[in-house]
Amino acid sequence: QVQLVESGGGLVQAGGSLRLSCAASGRTFTRFTMGWFRQAPGKEREFVAAISWIAYYADSVKGRFTISRDNARNTLLLQMNSLKPEDTAVYYCAATTTYTAAAMTALQTYPYWGPGTQVTVSS
Repeated sequence: QVQLVESGGGLVQAGGSLRLSCAASGRTFTRFTMGWFRQAPGKEREFVAAISWIAYYADSVKGRFTISRDNARNTLLLQMNSLKPEDTAVYYCAATTTYTAAAMTALQTYPYWGPGTQVTVSS
């Protein structure tokens, strides 16, 4: 079991930056693959980025977002630069013990989720 809580969301203008954090507690953080997903109003939840010993990104955020983890602080980070209005969504942190590339990008392989944090990008 692992508990996840996101922070760092907010309102930002297009072209701006935000850094999301996800604090994890419970079982050993290092054993988990960690991911970020997002859900915009009226849309399905979608993959954003994931990290184990390698990082994967959705094409829509590649080159703009950077996922990282601080294992000493049990924290997952998402640095978001060059934000666009279409990045507006609730962002969720998630954890899984799966390590394959296909599974790391799939929403249904993550059993542990945070409550989410709202990111709004104005044009």
